[in-house]
Order: sequence, then C-alpha cells, then structure tokens
Amino acid sequence: MNYIFYFLIVISIIAGAVNGKLDAVVNAILSGAEISVKVTFSLIGIMAFWLGMMKIAEKSGLIEFISKIIRPVTKYLFKEIPENSPAMGDIAMSFSANAFGLTNAATPIGIKAMEELQKHNVDKSSASNAMCMFLAMNTAGFQLIPATVIAVLVGIGYKNPTSIIAPTLLVTSVTFVSAIILAKIFEHFWPEQKIDGGKQ
Repeated sequence: MNYIFYFLIVISIIAGAVNGKLDAVVNAILSGAEISVKVTFSLIGIMAFWLGMMKIAEKSGLIEFISKIIRPVTKYLFKEIPENSPAMGDIAMSFSANAFGLTNAATPIGIKAMEELQKHNVDKSSASNAMCMFLAMNTAGFQLIPATVIAVLVGIGYKNPTSIIAPTLLVTSVTFVSAIILAKIFEHFWPEQKIDGGKQ
C-alpha cells in the first residue's frame, strides 16, 4: 500500500510539473494534510467515546445479554461450535462493535474470536466453515450507527452527518444477509467440519 501511495504522489507531482500546475499540487498536498489532522482529532474523540461505551457494556453484562439474545441465530450459523465456547461471546462482541461502526475496535475482538474458532477446527491448515462464516459476516460489516463515518463527516465540516445512518443501515443489511446466504450455500460444496471439543 505504501508503494501505491508513493507512486500516486510521484505521478501527481510529475503531472503537475508537466502541465504547469505544480503550485496547485503543492496547495492540494498542504490542504489535504490540514484536513487529515482535523479528521484525525475528530476521530479520536468519537472513537474514545464509543470504545468507552463498549467497555461499559462489557463490564455491565450488556454484551452477555446481547449474546443471549442473538444466541438462536449464532447457534444456527455456527452449528459446529459448542454453545459454551468463549467464541460465542467474542462473536457477539465483534458483532456489537461492528453494529456501532467501531471497525477499529472490532478488529482485535475479531482476531480473538478467530483464535477461539481455530481451537475447534480439526484441520488446522485450513479455515473451518464457522471461521469462513464469521469472516463473511465481518467483511459485510452490518452497521446500525456508522460512528467512524459520522466522525469523518464531522471532521470535514459536513452539515448533517447523521443523514448517512439510513442508507448505511440499508446497504449493510443487504450485504450482511447476502454474505450469510452465500457462506451457507458454499458450505454445501465442502464437507461439514467435525468438532473435537476444543482440544488441540
């Protein structure tokens, strides 16, 4: 990724020099740097707020409550995983973090969930159906409140940043359901993974 950005910067400078608009390129770089700092600071505030809310939800038992509510769904989607597995709680936490648009917070939770799912995976050299399902769900990224996007819009001075909520909810709902359906369809092309009870 660094090479791609380096290539784009070099090409922009060369194109600006050739077309006699090097000053415009320099101004764009400077103004872009200024905006990025403003957006970063706005992200710090809103991310700190939502991460704090997630921590409170975890300590207060709200995450466990959410886990119980969605348990019938997770039992169906993750038939290979025992109900008492810590992976179920991690999956619920990851789902909650993604639902509130905290993709950065969901990443370490998702890694932990994958580690737990790997413990139930017989073939350690390949992903189990449960791991593929979890990856599909996380990639689709269902969001109730796109906190990160709202923070970016606030940072750039957008007048009505919450207007993104409805279209985001619609789009992520469609992609989330589509990802689950496709993952379930593809499961039929490979044999069902057998669980070893979490023993390595």
